[in-house]
Amino acid sequence: MSENVARRGFLVGGAVLLAAGCTSNEPAAAPSSAAPAPAPAASGNDQPGTKVVIGFSAPAADHGWIAAIAKNAEAAAKQYSDIEFKPVEPTNDINQQISAVESLIAAKVNALVILPNDGQQLNQVALQATEAGIPVINLDRIFPDKLAYRTWIGGDNYGMGVAAGHFIGKQLKDKGVSNPVIVEIQGIATLPLTQDRTKGFADALKTYGFSVTAKQDAQFTVETGNEVATSLLQAHKKIDALWNHDDDQGVGVLAAIKEASRNEFIMVGGAGSLNAMKEIQSGSSVLQATVTYSPTMASSAIKLARLIAQGKGMSDLVENQVPQSLTLASETITKENVEKYLALGFES
Repeated sequence: MSENVARRGFLVGGAVLLAAGCTSNEPAAAPSSAAPAPAPAASGNDQPGTKVVIGFSAPAADHGWIAAIAKNAEAAAKQYSDIEFKPVEPTNDINQQISAVESLIAAKVNALVILPNDGQQLNQVALQATEAGIPVINLDRIFPDKLAYRTWIGGDNYGMGVAAGHFIGKQLKDKGVSNPVIVEIQGIATLPLTQDRTKGFADALKTYGFSVTAKQDAQFTVETGNEVATSLLQAHKKIDALWNHDDDQGVGVLAAIKEASRNEFIMVGGAGSLNAMKEIQSGSSVLQATVTYSPTMASSAIKLARLIAQGKGMSDLVENQVPQSLTLASETITKENVEKYLALGFES
């Protein structure tokens, strides 16, 4: 995938909407390819209020996670009779996205939810929106200037790596493995989000006395995941654990593993795709866990935009205003808890 599609911060990686409450302790509904409709909170905030127009701009849906972002945003907006949802054409072209956001500013929407292709390059147009009195909810890939957005909501890339490291570390310690061969398949290595994930992974492994034996970067695509996994499997005749940063590229990673008939190691994925969850649920795959970076954050971004545009705060908090920043937790999905997360999975 191109850097523009590199999500979570880009891609910034696997966290179900946790801090803002998109996950539920109730059993999940049956999964479908449609975006899950997050259940409204039991609070007065969900009662119809002032009608608001919410503009929405995101990259083109050429990646499973990005596609789910758009679906979740639309699904959340449909829950409220007081929201007019105004999405613009998704695009991976920076200039086209700037123009699209400018059209929303000209339309005088009440709030803007923007997942920028590149936070740095769209910073100026976000500032324009703010200066025009339109609150910007910055989704995932952050604008460098805090004046460019009212609230940021996104995932925890470092925490994603920590979660993966702790799962692998504990599994290997419990098995009495010493000096394990641990390999890591990154996303795009030059992205800060990838570097944060790698650092979190290394820091968590260090607490068990372990370290990464080899790591190689892919590009968040099925094809590159397959190529990199094939290379690592050929280079290491025995592996104890593998962490793959992204479940979309994990489709290619798993295909390479099956092609090589390798099953001596445990694998952890990243992001929480539906196909990864089904692999985990089967109990017959090397993939034993995935750490979340859920696109349900888009649902919460819409909810936050509505509250901000209506001048409301979050009902469970004491403060009168929506917080300036919400970092979502990265949770670990295993065979033991996967059913709870199935409805939140996205199609790769």
